Amino acid sequence: MEKVLLLITSAVLIILSLLQSGKSEGFTGAFSGSSGLDLFSNAKERGAEKVISNLTLIVGVLFIVLVLVTLKLQTA
Repeated sequence: MEKVLLLITSAVLIILSLLQSGKSEGFTGAFSGSSGLDLFSNAKERGAEKVISNLTLIVGVLFIVLVLVTLKLQTA
């Protein structure tokens, strides 16, 4: 049962991550050393962006907890 929850949680986490809007110049800018990439910028999220960001955080924490529970059940 916990493996099914882990699978669903990981799929939701991937979808939520892909739904987030980019805060930089894109994929190529991350590897080319662009000066526009600032991961720790103080940009305010509003509306749907904030909801998606908070859901991503919650699902990410849930994913980590499920991984730890799965590992604990396997070793027991």
